[in-house]
Amino acid sequence: MIVLDGAGIGALPDAVLYGDEHSNTIGNVAKRVSLAIPTLRALGLGSLVELGGSCPARRQAAIGKMAEVSAGKDSVTGHWELMGVTTTHAFPVFPNGFPESSINEFEQKIGRSIIGNVAASGTEIIQKLGAEHLSTGSPIVYTSADSVCQIAAHEDVIPVDLLYRFCETAYDVMVEGIGVGRVIARPFTGPIGSFRRTAQRRDFAQPPSGLTLLDRVHAEGLPVVAIGKVSDLFTGRGISESVHTDCDDEVMTALNSSMRKTTRGLLVANCVDFDTVYGHRNDVVGYAANLERFDRHLLELLPCVGPNDLLVITADHGNDPTTPGSDHSREYVPLLVVGRKIRNIDLGVRHSFADVGQTLSQALGVPSVDSGESFIDAL
Repeated sequence: MIVLDGAGIGALPDAVLYGDEHSNTIGNVAKRVSLAIPTLRALGLGSLVELGGSCPARRQAAIGKMAEVSAGKDSVTGHWELMGVTTTHAFPVFPNGFPESSINEFEQKIGRSIIGNVAASGTEIIQKLGAEHLSTGSPIVYTSADSVCQIAAHEDVIPVDLLYRFCETAYDVMVEGIGVGRVIARPFTGPIGSFRRTAQRRDFAQPPSGLTLLDRVHAEGLPVVAIGKVSDLFTGRGISESVHTDCDDEVMTALNSSMRKTTRGLLVANCVDFDTVYGHRNDVVGYAANLERFDRHLLELLPCVGPNDLLVITADHGNDPTTPGSDHSREYVPLLVVGRKIRNIDLGVRHSFADVGQTLSQALGVPSVDSGESFIDAL
């Protein structure tokens, strides 16, 4: 399974509740930039979202789109639901910053004061507070429209390993203490005026609230390989091998290698750059270029799909770089299913991301996940 992080294809019916009624990540990017994505077009993506141009006479994948039933629009809820665990209550958000008592507790435990404690864009806040951080050594703490506590630090001031330890402390205070969904380490480098975030991001998330497809596959003794940030989103649970990557190109290279050497099991890869590098930064041209690079990698990957394999390409939420703001968006996500023995049919609108988890549990012959409706028989 490949999860394109932040690659939505149109606003969900309830998107207005999230302020996302005009979001259509891939569709709006395609309106701004002429996309050279022949592989995705051949699979049928253009039948799910307007890309410009004509659709192929005969597509090479089963297609559909999926709605999220979980409360929220972030990577945690999206990935959990894909793996069969839905959340009925949204994680708390803190638009006015975290409670003073929680900040005081965190400062006391790390032995430093913090700066920030506001809801902000990650790229903007390091430019705004970076100089003060350099002079004081105080980590920058901020949040967003999602339930996250993000801690930014310059690698020359707070080394990455120390930043991770600060995040572990923040996990105790913010996640276990007040229910925040996850803590994210956001290291950055560079001189004043040219700060840039690095690839050493790390997520410290709540454990899934139920048994996921990963748990069930792992319990049956089959390999579960997580590529990219996947392991962090599931706290490493149900995963037999985790592959760290620094960019989406490395994700696809690692997936290609894993597919060649794995005969039976579950491989889950997350391409995070769509979200972190381009979506959150409102970089439409960069988003389009990354989609084109992914398309080229996908062309190289398709021959690795064996006679009994299923390759699922989907997303976890939207992140429309063409809309005001820099937050995730509540959108439908694409569903492309590739396999040598499947029928390239239209799977329609799926009412939950969990349909993927349920389908893959049947395909692998492991106990069913708790949510979702399998479409394995339709294939």
